[in-house]
Amino acid sequence: MTAVLQSNHLTMQTEAEEMTSTMLSPPGSPPLNDSCNIAPLTPSPSPKSITRPRSSRPFSVVVAIDFGTTSSGYAFSFTQDPEAIHMMRRWEGGDPGVANQKTPTSLLLTPDKKFHSFGFMARDSYHDLDPEEARDWLYFEKFKMKIHSTTDLTMETELMAVNGSHVKAIEVFAHALRFFKEHALKELKDQSSSVLEKDEIRWVITVPAIWKPPAKQFMREAAYLATLISPENPEQLLIALEPEAASIYCRKLRLHQVIDLSSRLILNGFDQEISSPLDSGFRQAREQLRRARHSRTFLVESGTGELWSEMQEGDRYIVADCGGGTVDLTVHQIEQVQGTLKELYKASGGPYGAVGVDLAFEEMLCKIFGKDFIDNFKAKRPAAWVDLMIAFEARKRTAAPGRANSINISLPFSFIDFYKTHCGQSVETALRKSNVNFVKWSSQGMLRMTSEAMNELFQPTISKIVQHIAELMKKPEVSGVRFLFLVGGFAESPMLQSAIQSTFSRTCRIIIPQDVGLTILKGAVLFGLDPTIVRVRRCPLTYGVGVLNKFVEGKHPREKLLVKDGRDWCTDILDRFVTVDQSVALGEVVQRSYTPARSGQRKIIINIYCSPTDDVVYITDPCVRKCGNITLDLPEAKEGSLPRKGRREIRASMQFGDTEIKVTAVDVLTSKSVRASIDFLSN
Repeated sequence: MTAVLQSNHLTMQTEAEEMTSTMLSPPGSPPLNDSCNIAPLTPSPSPKSITRPRSSRPFSVVVAIDFGTTSSGYAFSFTQDPEAIHMMRRWEGGDPGVANQKTPTSLLLTPDKKFHSFGFMARDSYHDLDPEEARDWLYFEKFKMKIHSTTDLTMETELMAVNGSHVKAIEVFAHALRFFKEHALKELKDQSSSVLEKDEIRWVITVPAIWKPPAKQFMREAAYLATLISPENPEQLLIALEPEAASIYCRKLRLHQVIDLSSRLILNGFDQEISSPLDSGFRQAREQLRRARHSRTFLVESGTGELWSEMQEGDRYIVADCGGGTVDLTVHQIEQVQGTLKELYKASGGPYGAVGVDLAFEEMLCKIFGKDFIDNFKAKRPAAWVDLMIAFEARKRTAAPGRANSINISLPFSFIDFYKTHCGQSVETALRKSNVNFVKWSSQGMLRMTSEAMNELFQPTISKIVQHIAELMKKPEVSGVRFLFLVGGFAESPMLQSAIQSTFSRTCRIIIPQDVGLTILKGAVLFGLDPTIVRVRRCPLTYGVGVLNKFVEGKHPREKLLVKDGRDWCTDILDRFVTVDQSVALGEVVQRSYTPARSGQRKIIINIYCSPTDDVVYITDPCVRKCGNITLDLPEAKEGSLPRKGRREIRASMQFGDTEIKVTAVDVLTSKSVRASIDFLSN
């Protein structure tokens, strides 16, 4: 790397020297501004990357938080006993008689916006409020989706509670993470024989792989606000990509811990088992699952599981993480049977999670009772609306293809009464008058939905998932996939399983781990214990910085021309560090040298840009957007300390291959790191 920089250093430095005085430009030319206030000391082609060794830190325990759209949970493992993963199952306020693996991602704030409760307790407390009193309380659910759908996410982004009140999103997420922190610390205190210091804990938070850098940074900032970790010790927190975590856990699976959908046929709408090596383990898996739901410790293989032994070096597989809010797909290749993984294709997916079924149910209610009424009911009786959606969620989980009997969904009394008061007719009359023929009224005060009705609610979301997987499998990089691992909470749905099975069972083996809703959480713990397991990742975007460079007639457009003392310069050039879908190894660093555009500058701002394509040239191209910046403070140089040419060298480095981009900068003059910060959340 050093040789590459030195070989071209003098040429670029001579050109940059011409820029020491104030820039002049012809009429209509762009001014010199903060978008491009640096010039390269190295040529445009990317220099060879270097691999920076990872620093190790003696953490005593890893705590992973699976922050889901509909439900969340945490698990932990002590580094001295990494084969044992401890789950949290005793959620206060959980449904009686049920071993609750996770708790609802629901937050309740008091009328003065103070934390009251989270999870089951928040849900139950909100339910028990008087209807008039509930209108003043702030209840949040499924709020993780806001982070994915917001294109201009900032620290000021707000979330709307069920009652219409707004709170900063960063505060809502911090409340939730603080709840998990306090819960976990209490559990660790009970489990550990010694007192754990805060810096002995490595935290892991899961996020969808398709999230952009601003959303990942947002979760980190929320962790800082929740005092999960300190900004001075950022390495204490890892951001784990959800399908990647699931892939890591799948390496540990034994045969009796999976269900192989490829060994089951659909005949006349019913599952038919085929003789298979996995069949004998299926009943054993169900029994083990029954026992596991009442256990709080999972034991994992010290090496790889039996299922992995069927794979060979070079084998490819897809992990489809079907969660509440999003569906995340990642493609991995086995580098070594006992070792590391390589990402073959950049993460893809979309907002095709189980929430889509809930939205379809809401649309159906709007067709029956009118959108104005539903909106009014949600605003005036927010707690009752939550109760209605909870009732639907419970029945949604029982939906299955080929089901003969109808499904009953309880309507809250306040819904029935509110409709009669405001619309002057009964709910039953509204159902008769509507064009929704597959929903009837039950004399017990319930909506009676036929299997066709449930199928119509599921199909739009499931079709998008199937279509996305099918399109991914057509990619040349993904050809020859042997396995499709189906994970995430939505993967428990027989409706989704049936659709995936009927479409892909002849293409590859479809594997569902037992306790599929906990796969990501267990994998996140394993990732925290060994973050190096995924050795190569694909860069989701092209990243670079805006610079000035020598103007080439016929190559650069005239509107980019800057003229200084008869020398022509081109502004707004994107100096690319890495391109979209480029393979980057873990810890790989791309390093460049720059110089300030003006002599005597005390601060430079290096603006970072990203693009979904690899053919961008200028930062003003339509598909390019600013995604962050590095602010560098430059202390005044002592007389005679600068090189002979008088140009100050700033060496910038971007480290890729991790789940987050790391940026550093060094002032070569002082050989010390210059304060550098990257901010994807700024406007």
